[in-house]
Amino acid sequence: MRILDKTALKYIPERIENANKGSYGHVLVIAGSNGMSGAAFLSSMAAYRSGAGLVRILTVNKNRTILQTLLPEAVITTYDEREAFENKESLLSKIKQCLDRASVVILGPGLSTEYYAKVIVEYVLSECYVPMIIDADALNIIASDNSLTKYYTDNIIITPHIGEMSRLINVSIDEILTDTQKYAREYANKYGITVVLKSHKSVIAAKEDTFVNKSGTPAMAKAGSGDVLCGIIAGMFCLGIEDDLAVALGVYIHGLAGSLAGQKKGEHSIIARDILDNIGEVLNRRKRDGLI
Repeated sequence: MRILDKTALKYIPERIENANKGSYGHVLVIAGSNGMSGAAFLSSMAAYRSGAGLVRILTVNKNRTILQTLLPEAVITTYDEREAFENKESLLSKIKQCLDRASVVILGPGLSTEYYAKVIVEYVLSECYVPMIIDADALNIIASDNSLTKYYTDNIIITPHIGEMSRLINVSIDEILTDTQKYAREYANKYGITVVLKSHKSVIAAKEDTFVNKSGTPAMAKAGSGDVLCGIIAGMFCLGIEDDLAVALGVYIHGLAGSLAGQKKGEHSIIARDILDNIGEVLNRRKRDGLI
């Protein structure tokens, strides 16, 4: 078991002098149902703030205008929910085109658990071969249909909170809280994936090691915080950091950014965007502390 401290920030590399946007990955964020554009925005902005070169959002048509306004730097691809019923091949073709360009995928924030979302989740699980961070509604879809775990491969990182983990493994929240490391490690080993079990001391059961994260604050217990985490983890992959460390660093940086936000805004008053706003300050600490 490893516990990360501030020296872990030394693994954040300097920007390549002659870099272009292609040097730092293409994140595909499959997120946001009608009324849930914020989840797509938070994950996407967090990926950009953490170093990603380009972010594409795949979301419902109704979210296009608001997301183009909130994040004009993102490429927006949209679909109509009715395509899952009326023109499924068109929907799957659109998803495939997005997947073919992606170097990292985020699947699930604010996606809903409607039929069209289930079609998307199953297809992406079966066709994605790059690092994929699965959260929120995608996890709930998997929990409701355990047969989807047949698509699990070692490129998958799931990021459940305790309630989502309870639904995935059909074990009570109270029981999981008695030994979060055990339950995270067992699920990771069973399926050969990486599990980030989110709690006040998040556990990262990765391929080669288990990490315990002690950064963070109760102030981060707000809607959207998990969406930001997905984006930060994606950003770590875009920086070229090794798989296990990319995930653990993402969790650690997320906690540090939340703690900074809490210090500035007060422990009751931060929102997920405040975590976003402090990612850059955390990444710059490696220079301030002489880690590079």
